[in-house]
Amino acid sequence: MTTQPKEQQPPARFWSVDDVDAMDFDPVMEELLHEDSMTRIKLPHGEGDAWVAAKYEDVRFVTTDPRFSREALVGRDVTRLAPHFIPLDDAVGFTDPPEHTRLRKTVAKMFTARRVEQLRPRAQQIADRMLDGMEQAGPPTDVMEHLNTPFSLAGISELMGVPEEDWPKIAHWARRVISASHGRAVSERAKEEIGAYFDALATARTDDPRDDVVSAMAAAELDGELTRKELVAMAVLMEISGTNSVRFNSSNMVYLLLTHPEHLARLRAEPEVLPQAVEELLRYVPHRNAVGMARVATEDVPYGGITIRRGDTVYVSYVAASRDPERFEDPHRIDFDRTGNAHLAFGNGPHYCVGPWLARMECQVMIGSLIDRFPRLRLAVPPEQIAWRRGELIRGPEALPVTW
Repeated sequence: MTTQPKEQQPPARFWSVDDVDAMDFDPVMEELLHEDSMTRIKLPHGEGDAWVAAKYEDVRFVTTDPRFSREALVGRDVTRLAPHFIPLDDAVGFTDPPEHTRLRKTVAKMFTARRVEQLRPRAQQIADRMLDGMEQAGPPTDVMEHLNTPFSLAGISELMGVPEEDWPKIAHWARRVISASHGRAVSERAKEEIGAYFDALATARTDDPRDDVVSAMAAAELDGELTRKELVAMAVLMEISGTNSVRFNSSNMVYLLLTHPEHLARLRAEPEVLPQAVEELLRYVPHRNAVGMARVATEDVPYGGITIRRGDTVYVSYVAASRDPERFEDPHRIDFDRTGNAHLAFGNGPHYCVGPWLARMECQVMIGSLIDRFPRLRLAVPPEQIAWRRGELIRGPEALPVTW
């Protein structure tokens, strides 16, 4: 294979998400899916440019090849969408195997499919309580305010061991950490404050352990399996990801169902289809803007007619890969009967999401409970009047007004 000199690498395409609306598929992603190979991008913040993998097989290659390192990202001001990095420097997201494997092992047992299924009755109780409040408030009302936001916060917070009286503080910090619109200083301060909170909670759980994730990590710290900094960074990342990802993924799903009445009607007529419907919506929903965390090549990597140089920044787009026409037939169509739905909504490789079963269960409970409680549920305004988040990392509506 011919090696490409640096000066012969393709020019970088500037990638801004300012004009992407509602649940529209980003046109840049569509273009990337039809490129012959990986291409180069420049994002609004940071320095330099980067390679991006968008096709399904390219994404799988980058995310499983050990020559692409997350650890090498620490301390580098790489091109990126946000003005700041979301995780703390000691977070599991900035590690590679075997360190990543060691850290992940301490919490993986708390997120197994079996354990999550044991939490379903409690999740149902929480959803029912929140829908009671929504019904009492009467239509029209914001389903995000009454269900998606508080339910997602409650789900991960209970599992982590955060007392209910502290949930409002957690919600405040979590929103500022993921926001690009508040500015870097606000987000960094929120990271420090939520980190201090979990540091104190870990100390409390060391003295008074419970059946929760923070207690399990505190025990692992006592056994020398991880440091306090690692514990705090991992707790912050799980809480923020669990709160915000489920919040917006589930609200995006509700929006799609309310704007695709044939799919909503089918779920009402065939509730047993709900698990595979959620799986298809996970594939379909463009849940984030642009790309997430990068990796750095630790050596020259020839691939598909290009050479990724040692030190080059490399991104992957799970959103694009889950719409790759070479992997998914008619990828821009919602199909509840899709088979072989090996989407990448939860990532791929060593950094695959630690809580996919929790996210699935929460979305199933929310959507199933909502359409069962309100058989005439519909948007309270025309779809074009829904306000969508701007300048944010995770896509979703600002509010979702409904009536019934």
